[in-house]
Amino acid sequence: MKAMELLEASPVIAAVKDENGLHRCFESECQVVFILYGNILNIGSIVRQIKEHGKYAIVHADLAHGLSSKEIVVDFLKQNTCADGIISTKPLLVKRAVELGFIGIQRTFIIDSLAMSTMKKQMDTYHPDLVEVMPGVMPKVLKEIRSYTDIPIIAGGLISDKKDIMAAFSAGADAISTTKEELWFM
Repeated sequence: MKAMELLEASPVIAAVKDENGLHRCFESECQVVFILYGNILNIGSIVRQIKEHGKYAIVHADLAHGLSSKEIVVDFLKQNTCADGIISTKPLLVKRAVELGFIGIQRTFIIDSLAMSTMKKQMDTYHPDLVEVMPGVMPKVLKEIRSYTDIPIIAGGLISDKKDIMAAFSAGADAISTTKEELWFM
């Protein structure tokens, strides 16, 4: 499935940070799960459980303990799990994911104009499949990014209610990611 089709099928993404969240997401209609925890020993099992529930599993490569910040981590995940892709703040990992046929999501924190400029250069250089913009409660910034690129945008971080979700969509986000479980059931 192409990245944009994935977001169209699941505009609300369940971002799970522990076992409780993992089991709760299985009850939701969210078809995409961002895995924000785990380690080198259990990441395969976490991914397998998600896949057994018919959902897409995206591993946050920066947050799984014991994984390197080098591109080889993407090769490891591709060869040793049935994950569908990765999220990373490291553009080279995202680039490697795309090269291997994984979904590659560039996570970026927009804290000032320099961060915005860096993000634009990274998108132009590394061509991620998706970009996750954090925090996701900045409609003005989301609009600027939308005007700059046609890469699908995920708004994540500090999304706390339906109003935040609607504002992100109105500003041009294609999907939102949230750890707030009650928003997975809207």
